[in-house]
Amino acid sequence: MEQLATKAQSVWKKLQEKKPVIISGPCSAETELQVLETVIRLAKTGKVDMIRAGIWKPRTKPGNFEGVGAEGLPWLEKAREITGLPFAVEVATARHVEESLAHGVDILWIGARTTVNPFSIQEVADALKGVDIPVLVKNPINPDLDLWIGGIERMQKAGLTQLGVIHRGFSNYGNTEFRNAPMWHLPIELKRRLPELPIICDPSHICGKRDGLLEISQKAIDLDYDGLMLESHIDPDKAWSDAKQQVTPEALAELLDKIVWRHESTHKQEFLNALAAFREQINQIDDEVLTLLGNRMKVSEKIGLYKKENNITILQTNRWNEILEKSVAKGEKLGLTKDFILKLLDAVHLESINRQNRVMNRHEI
Repeated sequence: MEQLATKAQSVWKKLQEKKPVIISGPCSAETELQVLETVIRLAKTGKVDMIRAGIWKPRTKPGNFEGVGAEGLPWLEKAREITGLPFAVEVATARHVEESLAHGVDILWIGARTTVNPFSIQEVADALKGVDIPVLVKNPINPDLDLWIGGIERMQKAGLTQLGVIHRGFSNYGNTEFRNAPMWHLPIELKRRLPELPIICDPSHICGKRDGLLEISQKAIDLDYDGLMLESHIDPDKAWSDAKQQVTPEALAELLDKIVWRHESTHKQEFLNALAAFREQINQIDDEVLTLLGNRMKVSEKIGLYKKENNITILQTNRWNEILEKSVAKGEKLGLTKDFILKLLDAVHLESINRQNRVMNRHEI
């Protein structure tokens, strides 16, 4: 057991040292043979640092395969014994925690459906008090950064010190491109607030299908993520859960070979000098942009005062549509995407409306 604990600690150290960690295995542990064959083939690739398998599977609708339960934990123990790779399991209740610990699990992760419920994640946190084990907290299903951070804080208050997070995307009504929209700005903001926490990307659940796994994996590495969690199965099309997003161990190895592994920084002076010069240019441009936006808002306030004096509404739909049309056309010529332009102008427009509203509803004493 001491040797296995050391193995898990080495993976955790690798996470802390910013060396990409690869976690892989089937979405669900279906049979002992399926788990062992998948893991042995993964180990042969030499690409995987840790194995994973769903033991308890929270499903959206009843009647779907909900996992084999604790029966599958000995299969993972045996897989670890054969390959020497530590294993990770998702837990959602105190009972899951107890049974996983009883079978010597190396790392636990908290699923998105658990993170979204403070009562559930608190139950897991309480069950982990006094246990020194690495825990990864997946983002909640809905795009709520405070809820994600709240789950992390509950683990911290339980005394856990080896904490990390998993970005698996967020539910987004009407979304068709991804199973779970990545919404990269949320994990980026999490990294800004909690830079000491390792962050793993789960491209399998973001994509929901094999197409796109490489693109999402590469973007995560480009954003300085600390590792990837990718689902693998010996016969993906016949998997009992999430068949479309799983790949064979050999296909996984090919995917990982195509990734360009980047570093957060370098000691090359030439690069550092050039980067500093470019960043100074950005700083100056940002100052100019903010000055221009400030001047724009002063004009908006003058317009608000003029509208007040003439009893004219703040929102002028035709004028706004005209601005959008012209700005999108000009922005695209400058190499800016339509999506970016619309988001930027929406923020500027809302601030302008708020400024005019304050002017129009200000009561002079």
